Amino acid sequence: MPQRRCRSLRDSLMLGTGFPGSTRVRSLPLGVALLLLLMVRMAQAVEPDVIPAGLPLASDPLLTEFVSDALANRPELRGARATADADFELVPQAGALPDPVLSLGIQNDGFSEIQVGKMETSYWLLMASQTFPWPGKRGLRSEISTLEARQSEMDSERTRLTIQADVGRAYIDLLLIRDQLDLLDQLASLWQQAESMARIRYETGDGAQSDLLRAQLERSRLKQSRAALTAEDRRRAAVLNRLRGHPLDEAVATSRSLMGLPDPELPPAIEAWQDAESRSPELQRWQLGAERSSKFIDLAGKDYYPDLTVNAGVMPRGGDFEPMWQAGLSFSVPLWSGSKQSRAVAENRLREVASLDGVEAVRQLLRQRVAERIEVLGALIETNRLYRTEVLVQSDATVSSTMAQYQVGRVTFASVLEALSGYVSDVDSFLGSVAAAQRIEIARIEVSLDPAASLAPGGMGSGAVPGAGGMGGATSAPTGDGSPKSTSAAGSTSMSRM
Repeated sequence: MPQRRCRSLRDSLMLGTGFPGSTRVRSLPLGVALLLLLMVRMAQAVEPDVIPAGLPLASDPLLTEFVSDALANRPELRGARATADADFELVPQAGALPDPVLSLGIQNDGFSEIQVGKMETSYWLLMASQTFPWPGKRGLRSEISTLEARQSEMDSERTRLTIQADVGRAYIDLLLIRDQLDLLDQLASLWQQAESMARIRYETGDGAQSDLLRAQLERSRLKQSRAALTAEDRRRAAVLNRLRGHPLDEAVATSRSLMGLPDPELPPAIEAWQDAESRSPELQRWQLGAERSSKFIDLAGKDYYPDLTVNAGVMPRGGDFEPMWQAGLSFSVPLWSGSKQSRAVAENRLREVASLDGVEAVRQLLRQRVAERIEVLGALIETNRLYRTEVLVQSDATVSSTMAQYQVGRVTFASVLEALSGYVSDVDSFLGSVAAAQRIEIARIEVSLDPAASLAPGGMGSGAVPGAGGMGGATSAPTGDGSPKSTSAAGSTSMSRM
């Protein structure tokens, strides 16, 4: 909740409570007057027009800055890029000629003395040889090395997308916990006023002592909850700081609420599939692997043809003897091609089949994940629409109706507070649903192959703001550091005890 709502709510509650400078409402009993004023402010707080559209997450300048810092500072991304660059350095090596061989020697008659220049058959030897691969082999080796380097590029791209998504998730987690802290502030304010009201009604004989004791107990529980949520806020800020390469204890200032985040647009299925297939590093890596296997087949086929080695040498004999020279050509004979070259061709054909099957498997999984995200996002968008236009409004109407029945003595004071807790729980659930929709969009941009969170009961929660009904529910959601978290870890106080 925005802070200005908390202040206006507290200002309204000052009326009729006996605080210095307050105005006492005399037309109704004290407790009823307090609740009436409280409900008026609550009704104003839930009008649909107070939930602005705001900037979409992708256009958030603060998130853009966080992502830029992370991409500039993350060592794993620098390492992945360095690995890809190193693999590209292998390309010219793969296509280069083998190093020439230079041989030096001497041939001498007898062992008693050097006979070069004295004997015709004694001479120095200087010989060079160069191997030339069969035409086409060097080109194929360069292409294979290039494909391997491009696969490393896909690993680097996956690292980049993951870092970008981790920052987005960490940012959403931080906004969520801070919205929950704001909501806890409202809850604490409500309990403070409830305690004041219960004390006055008890002192005037209109209320029970148990109402006062319960209000005091819940306020104490909220202090525990605040300590846990504050620690969670620091933990999530540390995650975000680590990702962007800043000191872990550096303060992270945020200026917006999940309330102001519009829901992501629901893309058409065909366009979503095409976008995912064109950007998926895993799919492209498998496709490059299949192309690489095809090149290996061609290279294995050329291994039937021998590499040629050219030899040339000169043999100075000294004295009056003319120097001798020699030249030669040597090559291997594929005598064992049945167990070598043929097997190599068969091996690489099988590897190509495996790579093509891998491409299809990743494509099917990618389409499944896209379809899952579309279904889940569609449900979340509809859920958020219902929260904005119906649930929060109806929750407020329930509070107003309960207050009216309390005014004429048909329900107890605890019933009114239970209705208030239901409203706070609905707001918290709405925040969690908005965060879940944003995480789906982050996973789409990441082209993640991880499954979308389930919307089945117990599979999707709002987070953990203890002391507010649904805020105590457990859910597993990804965090900025890529690990699952239990969102019930912040505490266990539930407004259902109201």
